[in-house]
Amino acid sequence: MSIDIYAADEQHEIAIDLERWVALANAALLDEGVRGLAELSLIFTDEAAIAALNLQFMGKAGPTDVLSFPIDDEPEPRGRVPDAGGSGPGDAPLDEIPQLIGDVVICPAVAARNAPDHDWEFDDEVALLVVHGVLHLLGWDHEVDDEAERMESRERELLARYHRPVRP
Repeated sequence: MSIDIYAADEQHEIAIDLERWVALANAALLDEGVRGLAELSLIFTDEAAIAALNLQFMGKAGPTDVLSFPIDDEPEPRGRVPDAGGSGPGDAPLDEIPQLIGDVVICPAVAARNAPDHDWEFDDEVALLVVHGVLHLLGWDHEVDDEAERMESRERELLARYHRPVRP
């Protein structure tokens, strides 16, 4: 039983240490209570690709730093239809079906531009984006002030534990 994180670097502007960011995403998932079979994708992409995703899914023009695409649905029951029970071909116990958590897409070029605004290094910005994206996949949000404060506090806790402490 494990968490599988599929990582890809689909951009060529900035070197990305995929293993480092996979380890951070894994630590955040475990700290948030994800257990058993689970899957997450962590994609690093260029500005054109993230701008297209931002427009398509968020209705916003231009590139952004991170997008999260949670997969909200529970696994479909398997077995014979219509009773969805029994032991027909392809039947697998539900505890053997991985929880599909979702995808985090990060744009390193935007992260590099934003890092000085936060008064920290590029790696600190990417660490924040990884944690921020994972928390979004797990249902955290920042649409209202109370939620934003809770999410930012949780981000700081996770970064302090698995990356390094960041200033509030």
